[in-house]
Amino acid sequence: MSTQEIIRYFDATENRPTRDDVKLAVSLVEGDKVAIDCGCGSGSDIAYLRTRGFRVYAFDIDEQSILRCEKRFQGDLEIKLSRSSFNTYRYPQASLVVADASLFFCSMKDFDEVWGKITEAILPGGLFSGSFLGPEDTMAGPLYDKASYWPDILVLSEIEVKKLFNKFSIVSFTEHRSSGVAPDGKPHQWHIFSVVAKKLS
Repeated sequence: MSTQEIIRYFDATENRPTRDDVKLAVSLVEGDKVAIDCGCGSGSDIAYLRTRGFRVYAFDIDEQSILRCEKRFQGDLEIKLSRSSFNTYRYPQASLVVADASLFFCSMKDFDEVWGKITEAILPGGLFSGSFLGPEDTMAGPLYDKASYWPDILVLSEIEVKKLFNKFSIVSFTEHRSSGVAPDGKPHQWHIFSVVAKKLS
């Protein structure tokens, strides 16, 4: 995306309501409250996690994201921000990993390595809350302009998503299908799998 498109997207999502999946995962966390926000964007999940007493490690590949979050959370020593990609980030141990609409943009060639790092970062009994792009989403189709938006799109089937959680107990699995208008003003068909899962001890 262009810088202006990114800024418009962050403006639109900065104060969006916290998704029910994240709230559910937060309610199930036991012990130390340490979270990783993968692809933190404008920081809406960071803000929610801080209200629930979490120390938050957050990263995003986009410079605008980190600059915005640095300004938004200036002085909060319980938030650690990094400009990193999924495969270069050094994941700390955490009781919760949030990957809300961000793993869509993980390269397929890097995903196995990235998923291994994420699962290793989650402590036994810890939670994952995130979403995966389904094959019927507009972003997975031939009309999606990868050159203008993002060249690497991770698309998984329901079976493939569920296979990822062999070391977890799935708490919630929801398939979302809806039509509407994307932040860029273009029609969009959404097909998303949302998962909350608890890592086995």
